[in-house]
Amino acid sequence: MADISKGERRAGLLNGFAAYGMWGLVPLFWPLLKPAGSMEILAHRMVWSLVFVAVALVFVRRWAWAGELLRQPRRLALVTVAAAVITVNWGVYIWAVNAGHVVEASLGYFINPLVTIAMGVLLLKERLRPAQWTAVGVGFTAVVVLTVGYGQPPWISLVLAFSFATYGLVKKKVNLGGIESLAAETAIQFLPALGYLLWLAAHGESSFVDDGTGHAALLASTGIVTALPLVCFGAAAIRVPLSTLGLLQYLAPVFQFLLGILYFHEAMPPERWAGFALVWVALALLTWDALRTAHRSARALATAPLPRPAAPATETPASQV
Repeated sequence: MADISKGERRAGLLNGFAAYGMWGLVPLFWPLLKPAGSMEILAHRMVWSLVFVAVALVFVRRWAWAGELLRQPRRLALVTVAAAVITVNWGVYIWAVNAGHVVEASLGYFINPLVTIAMGVLLLKERLRPAQWTAVGVGFTAVVVLTVGYGQPPWISLVLAFSFATYGLVKKKVNLGGIESLAAETAIQFLPALGYLLWLAAHGESSFVDDGTGHAALLASTGIVTALPLVCFGAAAIRVPLSTLGLLQYLAPVFQFLLGILYFHEAMPPERWAGFALVWVALALLTWDALRTAHRSARALATAPLPRPAAPATETPASQV
């Protein structure tokens, strides 16, 4: 990142704000697609996302990765798992927004970093620093408080958090770029989604067919709504430090939370405020710890002595062989 100019960093920051801003404001979009049900919206999102990214890949002429992926069954299997997990995530999120659970959906993305850390400990045997352990403990307490308040676990939040954390873990192992990964995943989703849409049309239950050109255009635009933030995120990821992206990621659930309260007028009883407050305390701990660790690493790197150049290797004389 040291060799990136100020202009490039500014462009990266703007792209980061754009990506997380669009993800944060997307609850305004899904209700526009009614009377389509959540499953129909999900199927259209899969189909049109593939169309959009395919056009983008044709434009930039990036296809070599597809042949490599097809020759690697293990990576292809991981992409299939990623496609299945993100299908659950997308479906639950669309349903939650259109059913009036925007605040609970936002909680899922607030607790996602805590779930990711917990999965790192359980699955990857990672070791946590004390502040991270404290944050995970506070986050668990928040879930308990919310469970008592709801009378049941906040399952929408938990499904969103665990599905997205699992998705991130699988994508890390696949190691594909954002657009390429979305193309591979939606290619796997495409046929089942298209089959479902054709089934709806055959039974006279397709809002895409029955509710006019404007409604059909909105459903088709789900591909742009899905892919455009990802393009902006990719542009940000190569221009700004990971610590900055880590802070920007909280923009999306903050926007969603504010929309849930101020625009959709969802209820916030005291126990829900208490649960959210505990989550925010946990995230503040995580952020403080991450920034402190990054600062220490940078300072240690700056003060470390430069390595001495290695002495040139000498060849062994032939007479001694």
